[in-house]
Amino acid sequence: MTRAFTIAASTVLALVLWQGLVTLADLPPFILPDPVRVFETLWKSRALIAHHASITGAEVLLGLALGAMLGGFSAIGLAASPMARRLIRPMMVFSQSIPVFALAPILTLWLGYGLWSKVAMALLIIYFPVTSAFFDALMRTPQHWLDLGRIMGANRHRLMWHIRVPAALPGFASGLRLAAVYAPIGAIIGEWVGASKGLGYLMLLANGRAKIDLMFAALIVLAVLTLLLHAGVDRACRKWLDGKAARHEPA
Repeated sequence: MTRAFTIAASTVLALVLWQGLVTLADLPPFILPDPVRVFETLWKSRALIAHHASITGAEVLLGLALGAMLGGFSAIGLAASPMARRLIRPMMVFSQSIPVFALAPILTLWLGYGLWSKVAMALLIIYFPVTSAFFDALMRTPQHWLDLGRIMGANRHRLMWHIRVPAALPGFASGLRLAAVYAPIGAIIGEWVGASKGLGYLMLLANGRAKIDLMFAALIVLAVLTLLLHAGVDRACRKWLDGKAARHEPA
């Protein structure tokens, strides 16, 4: 209840400040529409916005799922192989120096204007945070746990899957929480570069036609989708980790 009240109070405060800025600065609607106009547009165009939001949502969910799997397996591979760390990790770090926006036209050229170029953008933008968070957690496995496993006769494979991976799951969950926030950014960037559907495409279309209220309505929906995705991933990670902990508690 306290959290819900805090969120509601913050939302009301933001709307009041928004309305106050429009009123005091006497801003025209094509510069900054007031909240009432935006929510009226959101209601009137709810079917149109819902259609484009469903496209963006599918891109984000697919990118998040694929990025989480690829990042998780990559982190395990890097932790298991010193050779992979020497060869691949510098390439991963270097890849982060390339602006993601610069890759969007290339992906659109290779994968087309459909769903998969946006999924690829979402995957690329979350791959490094997930891999990095999980890899760091795998490398911080308490040494005495590993020593105990070796004393009990565990080989490298068993040490990885029965000690290191379970111990690193909180780090993987942290990476997933970051990915839930970043994945929509990747999808929207892909839609800005080349798309005929999605909230990013709708925002560009509304901006080009000076329908700023529609652009803000799409932006609000995108923000709500991102918050819901983050909350859902956070809740799922908490239940998952709590379930793992409960199974390992002594009777």
